[in-house]
Amino acid sequence: MRCMCKTVFVAVLCLSSLLSVCAEAAGELRVATFRCNITPPLGQPMFSCDALETIEQPLLAKGIVLEADGRRYVLCALDLCELCNGAHDEFRERIAAAAGTKPSCVALQVVHQHTAPLVDTDAQKLLAEAGAPEIHLDPKVVETIKNRLAEAVKGSLDRFESFDRIGTGQAKVDRVASNRRPVDADGKIRVRYSSCKDPATIALPEGTIDPYLKTITLARGDKPLVRLHYYATHPQTFYGDGRASSDFVGTVREQIEGEEGVFQIYFTGCAGDITMGKYNDGSKKCREELTERLLSGMKAAIAATKLVPAGTVRWRIYPLLLTRRTDPGYSPADCLARLNDPKAGPVTRLYAGAVRTAFHRRSKRPIELSCLEIGDVSILNLPGEPMICFQLFAQSLKPKSFVAVAGYGDGGPGYLCPEKAFSDNGGYEQTASNVKPESEKLLKKAIAALLGVD
Repeated sequence: MRCMCKTVFVAVLCLSSLLSVCAEAAGELRVATFRCNITPPLGQPMFSCDALETIEQPLLAKGIVLEADGRRYVLCALDLCELCNGAHDEFRERIAAAAGTKPSCVALQVVHQHTAPLVDTDAQKLLAEAGAPEIHLDPKVVETIKNRLAEAVKGSLDRFESFDRIGTGQAKVDRVASNRRPVDADGKIRVRYSSCKDPATIALPEGTIDPYLKTITLARGDKPLVRLHYYATHPQTFYGDGRASSDFVGTVREQIEGEEGVFQIYFTGCAGDITMGKYNDGSKKCREELTERLLSGMKAAIAATKLVPAGTVRWRIYPLLLTRRTDPGYSPADCLARLNDPKAGPVTRLYAGAVRTAFHRRSKRPIELSCLEIGDVSILNLPGEPMICFQLFAQSLKPKSFVAVAGYGDGGPGYLCPEKAFSDNGGYEQTASNVKPESEKLLKKAIAALLGVD
């Protein structure tokens, strides 16, 4: 079964090909759910390049295949830290083949737990050429994960269920998310990472966040079949100690699934500058408290859910071409030198060297963004680590609709920041961005097109 999309040329501006591809369907609606274990074997490198020593919780891939009048679309969330460049393309291609659709009809996001590995097959090849293959997952492990995922997707096609209603609900989450860029009395940004022990930094205001956890439910009559949850915060309470874990977001996701008997998927929103540092000191006690608060928020969003007849299904994609940074430290030559420097630390060689070099080398290949609309409900799928301003911007474009945003698609661009961030007094995010400040305008144009806003 193929996804038949009709192409509409919107405009061509700067380096981005502003191509909007739409498909609409108003016939029979069906959904199938899939899951599989994607935990690498012990000894494989995790996000911090530390070797995996123990599995606290399995890392999972969870998603849906949605069929609308014979056309199929896939939404999938992976318990990985990053999925970048060629790896993101390869995973989508494998999923699409298994689902009987096109890669352009697959939205693939990571949850971004730091207790999980980064996957970038382009970077892995570069590291192997530089004599440092051990920094990245073994290619055979990556292939095993892709095969498991494809098998899970294909197997789900025998379990399609009809749905005729869609539900939306949201609730504020208390004392979990906080902005990573609080400003002190001197006007300087004090970076507040995922865990923080400095009393002065903790005491600074919570800052700009999106306090709402949004839940979308697909149902047949009054029977919920699957729930999709969206919340914006970096999802790690700890990392760097050899543990594989889906962390507190995975704990909450699986606990509610066990209690409700309804399939649950969790997506991380635009959390580039959002962490739990105001409320987390890295202790077990804080982790337990954060788990309970997120659990309460998710249950409240479910309780607030109202079901309405499912409307027309629309799928839009937007090929976004972002301009690469070439300033000192970010140029192709600088990135390649860092990659090939045996004295550099493994994290530096992986991220600032191999991943950035791989991103430079795909400079003419755009990243596909997508949006799934069902009636007045929009699910926007974005790449990189977008800062919270992009989520709030998307929601402001359609204030009367329910707009849920997932970040952390293709991780090649790194952090996606507003132009102002590059001239702020301090801060971390702009230092880990692989694209130029003009990316704000390009991304906002893409968001508007995806949401069908002129």
